[in-house]
Amino acid sequence: MLRCYLRYCAHLLSFLICCLCGHEAIAQKANANYRYHIRRATSPITVDGMMDESAWLAADSATDFHMVLPMDTSLSKVKTVVRMTYDDKNLYILVVNYNLLPGPNMVESMKRDFSFVKNDNFIFFIDPFDARTDGFTFGANAAGGQWDGSMYAGGSVDLNWDNKWYSAVKHYHDKWIFEAAIPFKSIRYKKGIREWGINFSRNDLKSAEKSSWAPVPRQFPTASLAYTGTLVWDEDPPTSSSNVSVIPYALAGVTKDYKAGTPAQFKREIGGDAKIAVTPSLNLDLTVNPDFSQVDVDQQVIDLSRYQLFFPEKRQFFLENGDLFYNFGYSDIRPFFSRQIGLTQPIDFGARLTGKLDKDWRMGAMDIQTGNSISNNIDAANYGVLTLQRRILDRSNIGFIFVNKDVTGILPGATSINNSNVGMEFNLASRSNVWTGKILGLKSFTPGENGHDLVLADHVQYFSKYWQLYLQEEYVGKNYTAAVGFVPRVGYVKINPLILHNFFPKKSKILSHGIQASSNYFFNEKLQRTDNESVLSYILTLRDRSTLTISGINDFVKLQSPFDPTNTRKDSLAIGTEHRYNTLDILVASKPQSVFTYQLEATGGGYYDNGHRLSLSGTVGYRFQPYVNIAINGNYTDLRLPQPYGDTRFTLVGPKVDVTFTNTLYFTTYVQYNDQQKDLNINARFQWRYRPASDLFIVYAENSIPTPYSPINRQLIIKWTYWWNI
Repeated sequence: MLRCYLRYCAHLLSFLICCLCGHEAIAQKANANYRYHIRRATSPITVDGMMDESAWLAADSATDFHMVLPMDTSLSKVKTVVRMTYDDKNLYILVVNYNLLPGPNMVESMKRDFSFVKNDNFIFFIDPFDARTDGFTFGANAAGGQWDGSMYAGGSVDLNWDNKWYSAVKHYHDKWIFEAAIPFKSIRYKKGIREWGINFSRNDLKSAEKSSWAPVPRQFPTASLAYTGTLVWDEDPPTSSSNVSVIPYALAGVTKDYKAGTPAQFKREIGGDAKIAVTPSLNLDLTVNPDFSQVDVDQQVIDLSRYQLFFPEKRQFFLENGDLFYNFGYSDIRPFFSRQIGLTQPIDFGARLTGKLDKDWRMGAMDIQTGNSISNNIDAANYGVLTLQRRILDRSNIGFIFVNKDVTGILPGATSINNSNVGMEFNLASRSNVWTGKILGLKSFTPGENGHDLVLADHVQYFSKYWQLYLQEEYVGKNYTAAVGFVPRVGYVKINPLILHNFFPKKSKILSHGIQASSNYFFNEKLQRTDNESVLSYILTLRDRSTLTISGINDFVKLQSPFDPTNTRKDSLAIGTEHRYNTLDILVASKPQSVFTYQLEATGGGYYDNGHRLSLSGTVGYRFQPYVNIAINGNYTDLRLPQPYGDTRFTLVGPKVDVTFTNTLYFTTYVQYNDQQKDLNINARFQWRYRPASDLFIVYAENSIPTPYSPINRQLIIKWTYWWNI
């Protein structure tokens, strides 16, 4: 089987490259004719949301935005005018966002990194190498809440990335103006490149219109770097002789472990990070005794899965150019996943060297040393990762990764293992982004294991306005091990086809509707079917952007290991037992223009062991613009099973309140009650961004047993950080 799969992958790769080469040879950049000429500022600029400097009057303007939603066949009805300039230190942008309809702007809050679809906003995307694969994004909503992120994979955005920049929003009777200064030290680029990729995006909820300067097909996000225009510099962009940032922190706090019955412990810690620009496009990150106590808590779920759940990385140290590491592979085949490092043991120090060597080469190298965790019985270890990425065929690339874990501590009874992974992948992305795909190969090295330690996987996708065709295949050997990765399932072969067709009625309240069919088929290594899920869906989108999805789902499972269908550590269903059932799922989402929004889902039908399941879940939100945003995430699940399980009901309620006094002063309280885990979690965080990228945090966290109420642990932390550019 392995030889056949390798032969198939070779033929698929040859076919994709031949097709792509023929297309690339005659094509040019999709929006090559959209060129914005940026010139050095003729006067000093103050970032205040007012266009009263002569430099702005002398700057070129970008107008005539194109509508992306609801349809991409005309110019935007909402007028937007963009101007850009620069000096030795900053890249400046000023945007006049005219109002088409009367009334207040729609925003959730002034909090940083807002939800794009729920806010009137202006965002722009810059690609300093014009490679159309990675870059940076900045912007603001109409209340002044900032947005910044790093971009990867041709248009994905990581909003956890955070850096130093300045902005202001000012309102007038017929418009709102966004003005910003982006320090050249905050972005990565190469000296001498005078043409960057750029695009501007406007979301106006009152008119239900999304638009962009360089046109983008409606099936793609406006962040798609395949459709950027060109930012043309009148001279080489300025570079700094020194670009070093030191970010120290000081922390004081108290923790109390009620479960262990130990006295309260007082914490006093110092540590910090440093960012050193080895070149303008290559950055060295260093950390000593890092602390992540201010990071957002994970959103809990009712877990009925047979496999480990995925939660994203949110710690700042791991994020810049993080796609080089965590985007290698697939969502359920990740040879490296940074959350395996430092969540259950202390990080002593670490270093990361990431960025671009030139337009075609990107690299990432990481080394992290952790200490022993006596309480969790985990040995100290050294983690090393090396990754290289070579751009080919315009927007495609070939990647290499090596991941290594060496256990350096010796704790009695600890079970940590040494492990290495090596892999290569080819990522396909056509110039228009209509064709995408991947071919992946991985091998693990673990003492005592030999054979069945390979991963082979691939997918290909065609995505147009009317059609989406997708096929993914995976093989993961039963002995494949990624000790520093996320691979919840091994020993299987998977086939996942999907087909979607959209219809666009004319002169109707319905914007689009379509039929989607997909399947996930799993086999063991002997190609015997173990489980599959087939889904047939009808998807309806109205012109106000509200949506309705109705799905019929057919499941078959032949258990390969014992499984408790309630995930409450009761008796398990036996290996080899077969389970067949059907369910109906209905998902409805409100229009984002309302101050009251919701996304509600109901799932009902069969379940394991001839049982029945009803699940009601969703998120309901209300905003008092722009200061308070209230959201409640909830789930009620009712399982009806034969003995020994019986009737089981789970409830999860997670109210969250965001209060934004200004766009630099936030208070967030998040309470999560999880009946399945018998857990009540409270996290309250006050954040004052007293200067760009520098913060004061006050964080209170508590975990308790809800019934009868009994605290497990409590923690109060005060943390100060300062971003110092040397």
